[in-house]
Amino acid sequence: MALIIGRKPVLEAINSGEQIEQVYILFGQRGGIIDAIRIASKKRGIRCHETSIEKFKQVTTNPNAQGVAARKSSQKYYSLQEIIKTAKSLNSKAPSYGEGLGEAFPLILILDSIQDTHNLGAILRTAECAGVDGVIITKHNSAPINETVVKTSAGATEHVKICLVDNLVNAIKELKQNKFWIFGSYLNEAKDYTSVDYKLPTAIIVGNEEKGIRKLVAENCDFLIKIPMFGKIQSLNVSVSTGVLLFEVLRQRK
Repeated sequence: MALIIGRKPVLEAINSGEQIEQVYILFGQRGGIIDAIRIASKKRGIRCHETSIEKFKQVTTNPNAQGVAARKSSQKYYSLQEIIKTAKSLNSKAPSYGEGLGEAFPLILILDSIQDTHNLGAILRTAECAGVDGVIITKHNSAPINETVVKTSAGATEHVKICLVDNLVNAIKELKQNKFWIFGSYLNEAKDYTSVDYKLPTAIIVGNEEKGIRKLVAENCDFLIKIPMFGKIQSLNVSVSTGVLLFEVLRQRK
């Protein structure tokens, strides 16, 4: 188990976007930096537990811990270049349309600031079931891949290639340079998601649970798409809408 120990190192690790599964704080610890750790953990969806001295000693007995330790994620991550290369390679070898499995085009999913760990886990599970070639996640303002995500994903985190990026717009530009077309899920001035053609190298972007994809991200999309709503509530849960979009791509490619 990889650990980060000490108040300042733990806070710096959280704020820098390191993938942390859980923060342990020894019962009774107080002060400004402890409050900052709690706030930063909550913001990034990291579990932060106050533990007894006995349980804290099970985590670490290092005297430099200062009553604070964090467990780092063991999740494997891929670079954007690795995901693009793998997606192209896999689909160049896939059966073509007419051999029964649909046309061979890469499919990448991009998550713009998904902050709920249950949503993230459900999305990764859906992505794996849809045969997505890779998932791109923003490093900052996104839920960490922790135990909750792994459990909710039903093991999909072991199979889906995941990439963390600092700048999503730069990642989109790199995808475009590699002949991908970018489709952003958006409510304003967007086309019906069934009216566009996904029979080409495709990257689907879904956004934050409350705000959706950011304006600058939307401006860099080739197409903005939406799922029509017929009830009084005007939006689906992001994990549900992700499934709808991904399986429409698969439907068109049959």
